[in-house]
Amino acid sequence: MKPLAIPTRRAVAAALVAAPALLHGRALAAGRPVTVASLLGEDKPETKIWRRIAEILARTAPGRFDLRIVPNAALGGEKEVAEGLRLGSIQASLSTTSALSGWVPQGQILDLPFLFRDRDHLRRVLAGPLGTELKTQYEAQGFVVLGFINYGARHLLAKEPLTTPASVKGKRIRVIQSPLHTALWSGLGAYPTPIPIPEAYNALKTGVVDCMDLTKSAYVGFRLHEVVPCLIETGHIWASGVVMVAAPFWKGLTPQDREALAAAAAEGVTYFDELMRADEDASMAKALAEGGKVFQPEDRPGWQAGARKVWAAFAPELGGIDRIEMIANSA
Repeated sequence: MKPLAIPTRRAVAAALVAAPALLHGRALAAGRPVTVASLLGEDKPETKIWRRIAEILARTAPGRFDLRIVPNAALGGEKEVAEGLRLGSIQASLSTTSALSGWVPQGQILDLPFLFRDRDHLRRVLAGPLGTELKTQYEAQGFVVLGFINYGARHLLAKEPLTTPASVKGKRIRVIQSPLHTALWSGLGAYPTPIPIPEAYNALKTGVVDCMDLTKSAYVGFRLHEVVPCLIETGHIWASGVVMVAAPFWKGLTPQDREALAAAAAEGVTYFDELMRADEDASMAKALAEGGKVFQPEDRPGWQAGARKVWAAFAPELGGIDRIEMIANSA
């Protein structure tokens, strides 16, 4: 008897991408195939935005696009997906700007801790010259940004209430693969450990790391409240993101199709923001019902002092401290 073959993630992903065409037949075959990677499931904004964009395109550009949406990180974490866009195996996805910092380090300005006061402050800044500048820089690296999104504020997640800057010292913290995030937590005395988000749950469960930071929606989306039940509302970074498509794919579209896709993405951005606000509330209700606890940070001036060190360290490559201060103080 032959041994049972176990499908690889690549094989599973390929089947998921092909499935829509098999299910819907010729109706979808006529459209341009668009492989879309999503980190989370069908119930989360990260996937729902693409379902909405597909619905819009079905009305505004009937038969011209075939969005094959692959959820639950089946195509990998953010870094793997970004590489897929650059290689052409994936055509569209969302991404945090943090995950793209290896290609566009200037985008780290959006990750400066305690830079933005609230969602509206961040939105206004990105609607101005900074947003235009960053879009140009992302496109030069193979990522065409159709819009900026906001995943919400990042908060500290831990197995115990780490409410003061001093309490973080000596802790092993999972970070995204970003020099700025590494510098932030190193400066507070923690030991940053870069780990892809799909592997964070097991790393926390097995003790590879003690804590991490993330948005409230993703906290529950990745079931992290099961292993790090304490959420400390530091709100230290507003997690900016992009709706992006691969540059070769974009360049291969007709002007008419570009216009249709850009318009659908713009509507999707507004929809995503509405979904994210509601999902944060629903996510935290679920976390609290399943044993999660919320704590307020103590010694906020101490947290902000640590942030200022990061501002100073990264200012030379982000346009100077005067520019950072101008953004922080902008109306």
